[in-house]
Amino acid sequence: MFSDCPEAMSRQDEPAMAYTAEKAFELIEAAHQRGRLAHAFLITGEAGSGKSELAAKVISLINPPEQSGGMNLFGEPEEVPTPDLESLEGDLVRIVSPKSKSRRIVVDDIRELEKSFYVASATGKWKVGVIQHADRMGVGAENAFLKTLEEPPADCLLLLLSDAPELLLPTILSRCVRLPLMAKAEGREVSESQRVLLDALAGLAKQGMGNIAQALTLRSAFSELLVKRRAEIAKLNDLALKEETAKYKNTTDGEWLKHREDYYKGHTESEYLGERERLLEVLIAWMGDVVRQKCGVERLDFPSQKATTETVASKHELADLLQRMDALENLRTNLETNVQEQLALEVAFLKAYA
Repeated sequence: MFSDCPEAMSRQDEPAMAYTAEKAFELIEAAHQRGRLAHAFLITGEAGSGKSELAAKVISLINPPEQSGGMNLFGEPEEVPTPDLESLEGDLVRIVSPKSKSRRIVVDDIRELEKSFYVASATGKWKVGVIQHADRMGVGAENAFLKTLEEPPADCLLLLLSDAPELLLPTILSRCVRLPLMAKAEGREVSESQRVLLDALAGLAKQGMGNIAQALTLRSAFSELLVKRRAEIAKLNDLALKEETAKYKNTTDGEWLKHREDYYKGHTESEYLGERERLLEVLIAWMGDVVRQKCGVERLDFPSQKATTETVASKHELADLLQRMDALENLRTNLETNVQEQLALEVAFLKAYA
């Protein structure tokens, strides 16, 4: 289990227990106070879970600002607000983000980060490297980063931020202390695709669940989103392959390029499956909000949809809603097998929404 000592924190071969960003910071702070801070943390969680904010707080913890916030009217020290992550970048803090046309982190950026760790700094100061969207590292960048992970310089801290850690190499996962974050209490932050899906659910709710035509319309909207996202993912990976081909075609053989083609095909499929899971999670969380409304629970995953889910809850018995939830959970299980995707979707949507 996750305790306040870094040796007990979650690694790749252990179940990952999610924590609030506040609790995760407390654990890091306790380890730092005892001089037992790990050299690399993988901070994971969906968009809006507070990954960047936690990274900024950790940086401010190990490299505290020189000036205090002064005193308030009661003679008490004023709390200094934590700066945003980007404003902390400088000689001590390097932030690496996807920048190429393919939205990947390239090997040169990782090598520049590694070089910065060996530049002398003031005594007692930490060098910090932050890798945003770490799952967007290409294979060359990941391999270069492994060298830094395996032999980190003293007083250096690596913070990897990712909402899709399953795309990282197992060797990177195994060398980082993992900090999975919960969604914030005020609700999930949603992507554009998830927002479109929520709008489709709101449309279905107006007509009411229990209609076959409406259920199939929602399934079509879900399938169209998957097709669109697969195309977008494939386009980015094709760009990444073209960039590598242009850079290395004169220094490598055809077999290497074929290997890279296979790599990006596999990466496209992996990213697509991750996107499908995130969209499916929206369906399950939305139905979960309906059940919570039925049971009088205040905490919702999608507070902005409160009126909609409340209306749906009022029209169905709890047992009926739980059966519909089971249909979506079974869909998730079935999609992990070799089931035909569109058939599984159609059956599940009919059971969940018709």
